[in-house]
Amino acid sequence: MGNLHDLALLLVLGAIVAAWMKLARARELAVAAARRHCELHGLQLLDETVGLRSVRLRTVNGIRGLERGYAFEVSIDGDDREPGRIWMQGRRVTGLSLPTIHWHAGTPANDDVLSVGTTQVKHREVDTEARTGNVIPLRRRLPPNG
Repeated sequence: MGNLHDLALLLVLGAIVAAWMKLARARELAVAAARRHCELHGLQLLDETVGLRSVRLRTVNGIRGLERGYAFEVSIDGDDREPGRIWMQGRRVTGLSLPTIHWHAGTPANDDVLSVGTTQVKHREVDTEARTGNVIPLRRRLPPNG
């Protein structure tokens, strides 16, 4: 009977280690995606790290699965820290929130929508424009009054 108990304990421990390794790999993918999007939009990813903030069940473009939300910090002009978030389902980025951009995949109209400031445009259109020039408006921080 002791051998069965030891085997069950070993299986549980193995499952915990496997889950930990899978989450660590997912976090590495999130860091790479956040870095790539920050470079695309002219932002600096601070501390080169992201932190898992939420896990939820969500359907994106007809695919139901676990979506992980990661938080990180970016700098617009080198003198500030602004929050950013990235949502991933598997290896795919399903949402992005930067100080100048808010994008979510799988809107009701089945189009990817990107908000730049207060304007919403289709994600593919902004992607094309971003490659041809600097189209993302960056806002400067005002000096503190005092």
